[in-house]
Amino acid sequence: MEKRCRKEPAAFSARCSWGGRMLPIVLEVLGSLLAWLCLYAAFCLWNSHRSPEWNCRLVTLLHGAVATCLSGYIALWDGPWPLSHAGSPNTTLQVHVLSLTLGYFIFDLLWCFYFQTEGDLMLLHHTLSICGMVLVLGLGKSATEVNAVVFVSEITNPLLQTRWFLREMGLYHSILGEVVDFCFVLLFLVLRIGGGALIMYAMVTAPDPNWILKGGGLAMYIVSLGFMIEICRFVRRKMLKKYHSWTRLRSVDAPVKTNGHLAAH
Repeated sequence: MEKRCRKEPAAFSARCSWGGRMLPIVLEVLGSLLAWLCLYAAFCLWNSHRSPEWNCRLVTLLHGAVATCLSGYIALWDGPWPLSHAGSPNTTLQVHVLSLTLGYFIFDLLWCFYFQTEGDLMLLHHTLSICGMVLVLGLGKSATEVNAVVFVSEITNPLLQTRWFLREMGLYHSILGEVVDFCFVLLFLVLRIGGGALIMYAMVTAPDPNWILKGGGLAMYIVSLGFMIEICRFVRRKMLKKYHSWTRLRSVDAPVKTNGHLAAH
């Protein structure tokens, strides 16, 4: 009985400690969600002649730029290095960045459900992202590798949104559109697929990360492969369209032969 009494205060103290640690994080996430909602509302008032998707994508563009800079700074400069310290305790800066990003993903998922603009693959991506960040913030560890995943995932987002805005403004079929497409595909394949594979390998082989997080990380990478298939299909269609345009132009410009002689133009 005495041993049990000693264990119960210890367990109660641990729960109180966890609750005390999580309360500021929960408030920070709620503050982030409120901030993104307010920003979206401000864009809707400012761009009242634009569609809700236009204003939501402005929020997405801003979050992508901010999240890329912050997560990139942590992964590449502030540390710890995600490929060698998977499962390490969360740092204060990592918690702030993940809370900011978690609030955005909750906002965007709610927006997607309400307006029903995205397919199942994107909804699955958002759901897995939210669950992963919640798990990491609750465990108090593994933010190192999750922050790195945020970096390689969000770095292509500003380009993706820029591509959409160029389409809406009728500027997509231009040199700028070609540059944006090229940079987007290149960064996606090199960082999200190549870099993502390295991060997943480090996470799965490390002993410290939670097994649920490992499974979720693999699921996220499979989702990225699904996006890659869609991108490859897009590149194939674009290349075929360019090839057909080139062959038609060549056939028009080629001189026509009549009875073995070149026809006059």
